[in-house]
Amino acid sequence: MTEKQEKILQAALILFAKEGFHATSTSKVAKLAGVSEGLIFRHFGNKDGLLQAILEFGAEKLKDLVVDIVMEPDPKELIKKTIQMPVNVDKEDFDFWKLQFKLKWELEVNSDKKMEPLHMALANAFRKLEYESPELEASLILLYIEGISSSMLKGSNLNVNDMIQLLMKKYEL
Repeated sequence: MTEKQEKILQAALILFAKEGFHATSTSKVAKLAGVSEGLIFRHFGNKDGLLQAILEFGAEKLKDLVVDIVMEPDPKELIKKTIQMPVNVDKEDFDFWKLQFKLKWELEVNSDKKMEPLHMALANAFRKLEYESPELEASLILLYIEGISSSMLKGSNLNVNDMIQLLMKKYEL
């Protein structure tokens, strides 16, 4: 990816997160990125192509976050790493993740498929630990993580560390 493409994606990320996808024009993105609007069209086709590039980048970043977790052989450690995932996100990436959450709602993007490898790894971990409903436990953990992450990104006063400790205690980790 060229430096200008990165500037375009960064500008789109900022504006989509701040104003929403539908309210952001390619001319605004071009102005913030310091490029011509034509360059956006040349590299990304249109605003939807720009959005698609951001979503694909998000899928790659998510993959980077979960690969270590999914590969963890110890079931308790896998569950522990999953629970701690929200606090292991670099604060400099918050705008990026805020956009991912916002787009999920604004554009009704379903992220279940992106989380499938982690869900399967969690279910397998709960199976190994002989939980009664491993699939449901995996879903519950992912819902907790999504809720905690969402609260963090919105700047909630939620004490994330207390929530993580509560989950650790619940799963005897």
